[in-house]
Amino acid sequence: MTQLTEAPLAPRAAPSSPTRLIAAVCAAHFVSHYYIIILAPLLPFVRADYGVSYTEIGFAIATFNVVSAALQTPAGFLIDRIGARVSLFWGLLLGGVAFLLAGFVDSFWFLVAMFAVAGIGNTVYHPADYALLSQHVREQRIGQAFSLHTFGGMLGSAVAPPTLLMMQAVWGWRGAFIGAGVMGLVIAALVLMVRDPAPREGAKPLPQTGDNAAGKNGDAPGGMAMLMTPAILLNLFFFVLLAVMNGGMNNYAVVALGALFGTPVEIGNTALTCLLTFTAIGVLAGGLVVTRTALHGTVAGIGLAGIAATAALIAAFNLHTVLLIVVMSAFGFFTGVIAPSRDMIVREATPPGAFGRVFGFVTTGFNLGGIVAPMLFGALMDAGQPRWVFIGVALAALLAVFTVTTAPKRPRPEA
Repeated sequence: MTQLTEAPLAPRAAPSSPTRLIAAVCAAHFVSHYYIIILAPLLPFVRADYGVSYTEIGFAIATFNVVSAALQTPAGFLIDRIGARVSLFWGLLLGGVAFLLAGFVDSFWFLVAMFAVAGIGNTVYHPADYALLSQHVREQRIGQAFSLHTFGGMLGSAVAPPTLLMMQAVWGWRGAFIGAGVMGLVIAALVLMVRDPAPREGAKPLPQTGDNAAGKNGDAPGGMAMLMTPAILLNLFFFVLLAVMNGGMNNYAVVALGALFGTPVEIGNTALTCLLTFTAIGVLAGGLVVTRTALHGTVAGIGLAGIAATAALIAAFNLHTVLLIVVMSAFGFFTGVIAPSRDMIVREATPPGAFGRVFGFVTTGFNLGGIVAPMLFGALMDAGQPRWVFIGVALAALLAVFTVTTAPKRPRPEA
């Protein structure tokens, strides 16, 4: 481990193009989202094979998320100290091996244990990815790199269900797990082969690992004190609110529309599919926007206002088929557009050399929001208040406007 942190992973190889590094980072994010959703399409087959309840099989998903939430911030500190690329390699390796073994070993509780191991691997993706992109991509192109990174993750989520079911049809659910594990190992090998290019002109290089990376001799304070600053905490809260918005709309819109307006499930699912599709399109559009303006808080604020407006429209009116699809597509587009600006806002608040720990900390908000959203919106549905699902999403978006328009930027030293 020590040797890997002190020497290049592929010695004597020519320095890689930043384009290759970006491709490797996007591929890793693709795997991250693929693994997050791996059990959902295979759940009926796994449950039938092991004869367990939904609660018991849900324990595997909960274990993955709890481990990720608990260890992602420490992983960010570790990444800033030992290096982002080597951490990304080990994360991919852990995830790949975990799902490979889960497919081979016939034990339900071993499966749960492997989800915990995969959760450890999952902790590295956000902090390592953002640290690598921040180090090696020019300032003028960083927004586009962030948008491609986000798009790669969304693509992983979209591709996972059909490909997993395809493998299940041929080899069974165990074969699907093994195939997913092999994919992770292949991407780990890709990361192993792609060397860090020299920091590009206009990029923000990371300090050397060691004490300086921890903030002892550098410009940025290290430790939890730095994470507790208003700028970082507002970003954490912003990510929590984003997870609440997305969790409410993505998971409860179909059932809430049915309860509120009698919208058929088929139409609700079509509208949701359009929402997710336009979210991905919006991410790419947002990547172009951030290259043309430095007003990232303003862009995010406008997008959040659009999210609030579309959610409020859905709550207030029975839009029927065509208008419902249009409005939910607009909701998805606004959600996607703000993603690159979201990442730039975090980057502007991050001291040099602290990309791993800061992104690891603030993206924990996704896990925290993922815990809050099911309890909040599930309680609203149980109370017979489906309209408040959409009102709650709109209120979360309006509250998020405050976080992006008031978050202070951390001064950066001149390059």
